Amino acid sequence: MFISPAYAQAAGAAPSFFDAVIPLVLVFVILYFFLIRPQQKRVKQHREMVSNVRRGDTVVTAGGMIGKVTKVLEDGAEVMVEIAENVRVRVVASTLSDVRSKNEPVAADGKKPANDDKGDTKADK
Repeated sequence: MFISPAYAQAAGAAPSFFDAVIPLVLVFVILYFFLIRPQQKRVKQHREMVSNVRRGDTVVTAGGMIGKVTKVLEDGAEVMVEIAENVRVRVVASTLSDVRSKNEPVAADGKKPANDDKGDTKADK
C-alpha cells in the first residue's frame, strides 16, 4: 500500500463552438486554394484547348496516339484524326490530352499569310 491511487485531474472548460469550428474552416480554405482551385483552372484550360482545335492541328489523345486533325465533327464534340497515311479515326474531343502544334490562322479572305518558314514576307525579299 505504498502506491497512492491516481485520480484524473479536473478538466478545463470545454472549448467554445467557435474554437472547434475555426480549425475546420482553416482546413477547408487550405484545401480550396491548394487542391480545388488549381483543378478548376486545369479543367477550364483543357475545355478551352479542346474548343480551339482546328483542322491541321497535331494532337495527342488520352491513349497516347499522335495524329493530325483532318475534320472537326458534330459541333466540336468529335474530331477525325489521321494517325497514319490514309488511316483516320474518330475521337471524342474531350479525350484529347494535348495540342502539340497549331496551324497558322487563315486570313479573312481565305488565303494563308504570305510568310515563309523564316518569318520573312514576300515583300521583304
